[in-house]
Amino acid sequence: MEKKDVIIIGAGASGLMCALEAGKRGRSVVVLDHSARIGSKILVSGGGHCNFTNLRIDSSHYLSENPHFCKSALARFTPDDFTALLKRHGIPHFEKEEGQLFCRKSAQYVVEMLERECAAAGVEIRLNRRIAKIGKKGRFMISEGGSGLESEALVIATGGLSFPSLGASGFGYQTMKNFGHRVTPLGPALAPLTFSRDDTAFFKELSGVSLMASVRCRKTAFRGPILFTHQGISGPAILQISSYWKQGDEVIIDLLPGTDIIELFHPEMRSKTGMKTLLSAHLPQRFSKVFCDRYAPSRPLHDYTLKELRELALLLHGWTLSPSGTAGYDRAEVTRGGVDTRELSSKTMESRKVPGLYCIGEVVDVTGHLGGYNLHWAWASGYAAGQHA
Repeated sequence: MEKKDVIIIGAGASGLMCALEAGKRGRSVVVLDHSARIGSKILVSGGGHCNFTNLRIDSSHYLSENPHFCKSALARFTPDDFTALLKRHGIPHFEKEEGQLFCRKSAQYVVEMLERECAAAGVEIRLNRRIAKIGKKGRFMISEGGSGLESEALVIATGGLSFPSLGASGFGYQTMKNFGHRVTPLGPALAPLTFSRDDTAFFKELSGVSLMASVRCRKTAFRGPILFTHQGISGPAILQISSYWKQGDEVIIDLLPGTDIIELFHPEMRSKTGMKTLLSAHLPQRFSKVFCDRYAPSRPLHDYTLKELRELALLLHGWTLSPSGTAGYDRAEVTRGGVDTRELSSKTMESRKVPGLYCIGEVVDVTGHLGGYNLHWAWASGYAAGQHA
């Protein structure tokens, strides 16, 4: 039985960060992953340019049943800590918008940086590994690839259910359940919203149209671009709200946020200008046509009563839709829910039930907003565990 100080399952962002930090402490570390390469989700982040963090990192950008849990790890590993690491490796970055930081070069440079840091810390990474059994008798024992490993510490860094094409699975959740941990309800997050067959015909006419809007679900709202697709609606504001949406919820879209629509109508109320023409001056022309065909058959504004104009203004500010679901884990950027944080130490990410067992990254019930928050949680939680595992 081969002996190590630390076994980490998962060679993604959190697992690699944890590995290099534990290795720096002189711990013998091995990282196991079933994939053929490391950092698969890092490589697709930010359109291949790795949206690695956000300058506005704080707990308000994260969802969890225990919203205070993430504060400790976030306070101890900041955006500056990661950009300093990039600087040491000569990897330039830039701020895109709303604090989002991206690599100027390919995300591959970030993966290679982490690989070099792990190698310098003496970390061993083993890929294409299938774990047959995990147990604990004093030390953790793992059967994989026809051989056995044992360790003092075991770190679950397996990620969530999003991107099954990259090898995502429920392995980490099941492992933590086997060790007696609760897993909160799971669901796709940061995913497009889909609609019923009847509504899909409407959205197909709008496919490819994008516009700025404010999107609300219950008490939460986001403002940003939305994009109509053949199946429904996507775009940053929709992806954000999808993390809060639950089956049966309505989504309310303000198509002209910050605009007094009655003021737009008022100068034209006695004119022959058609409603579709007027709206096309403020919204994409194709959207205005399809929207008017459905809700306000085009006729001159002077033919509308004040009551009708007020009702249309309310509709434009509060277009209420009833999604049938999301586009699922295939299109979701992350998984909502995860291992119950009340059963983990916020300082070390160690299990409160099983000494030496750690849980980090997406598999934990901490889900970030769009814009680098989820990758930063991976770095921060991995760093926290790496100081103690």
